[in-house]
Amino acid sequence: MIRQEVEARITVATVEIFHRGKRVASHRRSTRQHRPTTIAEHMPSSHRRYRDWTHERIRREAASVGDNTAILADVILRSRPHPEQGFQSCIGILGLVKRFGAARVDAACARALVLGTQSYNSVATILKNHRENAPAPIGEAPILIHENIRGPGYYH
Repeated sequence: MIRQEVEARITVATVEIFHRGKRVASHRRSTRQHRPTTIAEHMPSSHRRYRDWTHERIRREAASVGDNTAILADVILRSRPHPEQGFQSCIGILGLVKRFGAARVDAACARALVLGTQSYNSVATILKNHRENAPAPIGEAPILIHENIRGPGYYH
């Protein structure tokens, strides 16, 4: 029933969803204002697989891979407006351990941290291209001589 038009009947106590006049879902209405409530059976299957994961579980499993993986997972979870939005990236990174091993994944996470990337795709690409042990990019220091820069003498 994806992308189908439905009707909703919302009362003080219940929410009912109808498709072509037939009730397809019904549940008690939440009393928590502005807070979503989700019934697992109503979730898409792609979302259900993440419902057993918690912040603590992700952090614990990332720490078991290595320090860099734990740091990257924490950065991912903290960088999203809602930490749950980072679950998919973190779980994907943890899944790379099966294919590449913990040592390589942790090294790839270290490389991702140096590069400032925070995604599953970045870590997977680093591993695919065997770049986890590549030397850190050495960039030239920016030139800080500019007419708008006042210098330390200005403040004394």
